[in-house]
Amino acid sequence: MRKLMVATLLAGATVAAPALAQEAGPTFTGPRVEGILGYDHTGAGSSVDNDNGSDDQKIDGLLYGVGAGYDVNLGSAVVGVEGEWTNSTSKSNRRDLTDNFGFGRVKQGRDLYVGARAGILADPATLVYVKGGYTNTKLNVLAGDSDESTDTAFKLDGWRIGAGVERAINANTFAKVEYRYSKYEDAHINFADGSTSSEFGVDTDRHQIVGSVGWRF
Repeated sequence: MRKLMVATLLAGATVAAPALAQEAGPTFTGPRVEGILGYDHTGAGSSVDNDNGSDDQKIDGLLYGVGAGYDVNLGSAVVGVEGEWTNSTSKSNRRDLTDNFGFGRVKQGRDLYVGARAGILADPATLVYVKGGYTNTKLNVLAGDSDESTDTAFKLDGWRIGAGVERAINANTFAKVEYRYSKYEDAHINFADGSTSSEFGVDTDRHQIVGSVGWRF
């Protein structure tokens, strides 16, 4: 009987060990998806956008969206590629033009980002990383003094850098906090009739502080 009990306990331990290891040992490897929410600030980078001497013109709001990526764990380091679609509630004030930063009255539209990241494991469940890549965003022109978007929009091209901390909740779920800075240097206008302007230079800054919760496959 004693031998049977020992054998049963050993068998149970053998079955349970992989499950425990999976919960306690996040891999930071493979595909991932996430939801994104945070603070969004867009404003004049210099007098290229803004010729009135007030470089504090800006629009602020709530950023929201989704992201996806693929990571490879190299041991003590992790590298990966990623992409995002986000939108924002940021828009110009209806009653004054102190926040037009060279574009008139606009609402922040969708933003597309693709890039890469690399980081080190501070501990088995915590990744500290930096990131960078390409970003393209829209500024939708508002109608008169209303909050209604027109069919005319500025499209801005630029680059993004950032840094963050990702924490594994378990083997599959994670949460992270991230700061990102984007610089937009080229733009063109898509008009309501479908025509497009030639490209011109801008100098527009964007700062974001975001949190994400995601799932790793």
